Amino acid sequence: MAEKRSLKRKWIQKLRNKYLLVIRNEDTYEVKLSFRLSRLNVFIALGLTAIILVVLTIFLIAFTPLREYIPGYMDVDMPRQMYALQLRADSIEREFRQRSLYFENLKNIIEGNDMTEFYQKATANAGETDTAINYSEIQISHSREDSLLRLEFERQGRYLAGSSEGLLPADEGNEMPDFLFFTPLNGIITSRFNPDIGHFGVDLVSNKNEPIKAILDGMVIFAGWTLETGHVITIQHQQNILSVYKHNSVLLKKEGNFVKAGDVIAIIGESGELSTGPHLHLELWYNGNPVDPTDYIRF
Repeated sequence: MAEKRSLKRKWIQKLRNKYLLVIRNEDTYEVKLSFRLSRLNVFIALGLTAIILVVLTIFLIAFTPLREYIPGYMDVDMPRQMYALQLRADSIEREFRQRSLYFENLKNIIEGNDMTEFYQKATANAGETDTAINYSEIQISHSREDSLLRLEFERQGRYLAGSSEGLLPADEGNEMPDFLFFTPLNGIITSRFNPDIGHFGVDLVSNKNEPIKAILDGMVIFAGWTLETGHVITIQHQQNILSVYKHNSVLLKKEGNFVKAGDVIAIIGESGELSTGPHLHLELWYNGNPVDPTDYIRF
């Protein structure tokens, strides 16, 4: 036991023994450098050097472009490129979905099919782009003065759809949803709704170059030229409501565009063979049937 302790003390002593490292000139034997060292100091210096080298290597691999040259590491620009490609793919997918819905709705209109299914798809897509409003989930608190003002306007029937006057009978299944319609144009009605003679809308006369606005949020499903009605724009709204604006001089929206209520979509004009002067011919359709716009919109 004493021998083991003695050997251990000798080994520790050897580690602490001092040595002189001398560097001389080969020809003159002149001392250039000299160091006092011990085995313990040499071991500590080598260990610290190894640790520093390992840390530097890890830093170079993790935080510098040198890692690209190590097998298994990807290009540092690749995540940025992948993100840009993902954004482009999402944009293409959204555009393709809008165009598909537009062509599907246009086909249903031409064939006279029920458009309820299309509307549900369009509404879902509009919700993804934050352009549709779910009116049933909106909760608004009003002050007493605001409530009295709203009550007065409701009694007068201004801008309010679903008032007690002018609505289609509920038992016929044609009662319009309770929406707030925006006035498309400030003007004078020169020709009223009369389906008996094939006039499925109202004619509004106003000043030249007056802007025409969308009555509700929706998607433009047609924006083009027809021989009889000139420049026409048609918007598909929620709850299977369709609005048509005819005889415009300029169209400001394209097919597939989503618009909000009050957005300018066209300029008043007199295009088309059936036009008798600058005016707007506005049609309002619900569940495939024409309805009188004056029952729901205050002109």
